[in-house]
Amino acid sequence: MHKITEVQVLENYRLHLTFLDGTQGNADVSELVGKGVFALWNDYEDFRKVKIADTGELFWSEQVDLCPDSLFLRITGKKPEEIFPRLKNMKLHS
Repeated sequence: MHKITEVQVLENYRLHLTFLDGTQGNADVSELVGKGVFALWNDYEDFRKVKIADTGELFWSEQVDLCPDSLFLRITGKKPEEIFPRLKNMKLHS
């Protein structure tokens, strides 16, 4: 699991993230705004209240959080099997 160590809120629902391994980059999460629990972000000031949990994920209140691994994939452009090698050997069910 990748752990976020720093977060900076940018414009237009983008975040600049730094991970424990030194990886940095910007993640655009604007497509989530207003959907389900992400309706909280309809008020941009609430989006700006992001925090990092002890386990390295981002959260906005007890209702909204984002997995650091999914954000790592967004930033790096890697595929899940590249950071989770066991996925290469798993068979997909149809």
